[in-house]
Amino acid sequence: MIETYPDHWQIIRDSISGHRTIDEQTYASLAVLSDRLERVRKLGLDFADVGFSPAVEKLKSARSEMAVA
Repeated sequence: MIETYPDHWQIIRDSISGHRTIDEQTYASLAVLSDRLERVRKLGLDFADVGFSPAVEKLKSARSEMAVA
């Protein structure tokens, strides 16, 4: 069955835990969640410090390093 609306959090969780290969779908989900996080932060100062876990931040920086290389 093709999943029309993937659970982006589950994809990221599975990628970080090693239950799923880190692939383009992982980074696509990360991009969606990053966009959502920015929208939450724009709701007001109460949300300014909301962020990803250190593991997700590490995944984001790994993608950035791949893009530069």
